[in-house]
Amino acid sequence: MILSFAYSFYLNFEFSNAFYPDYVTHKVANQSKWLVNAIGYNCTTEPHPDEASVKLMVENNFVVRVVEGCNGVSVLVLFTAFVFSFFQGWKRTLLFLVMGGILIYIINIVRIAIISIALYETPQYTKVLHDIVFPGAIYGTVVILWLIWVNGFKKYKV
Repeated sequence: MILSFAYSFYLNFEFSNAFYPDYVTHKVANQSKWLVNAIGYNCTTEPHPDEASVKLMVENNFVVRVVEGCNGVSVLVLFTAFVFSFFQGWKRTLLFLVMGGILIYIINIVRIAIISIALYETPQYTKVLHDIVFPGAIYGTVVILWLIWVNGFKKYKV
C-alpha cells in the first residue's frame, strides 16, 4: 500500500512539458523509440495532443501511445510487494529487487519496441498482440521471477 500511495502521489506531481506526461512514461517512450531505431526502423515520439500519453510513430505511422500504464511502474510495485512478503534478509531481498526490477524494466522497453514494430507490420493483429501476447510477456516475466524467489525462500534459514 505504501508503494501504491507513493506512486499515486508521484502521478499527481506536475511535470514540466519536457517530461510529458510524467518522467518515467516519457523516458520509457524515448528508450523504446531508441530501440526501434536501433532495430532499423524510423521511429519518432511526440506528446499526444488529446490525452496524457506519448505517441510512437514508426515510419511516420502512429502505431502506439505510451500511457502511464505502459511504463511498468505498477508492475514493479506489484513485484516488490510480493518479494517483500517473502522477506529473506535485507541484502538478499534488495539485491533480488534491484536485479529483478532492472530485468522487468528492460523487458518492458523491449515489449513496447516490438509491439510498435509488430503493429506497424501487421496492424490486423493489434488486439491479440496488445491484449494477450505482450501483457503475457511482462507478467510472465514477473511470475517466473516470483517462482525463483519463492524457491529460494524455501532454502533460506529463517
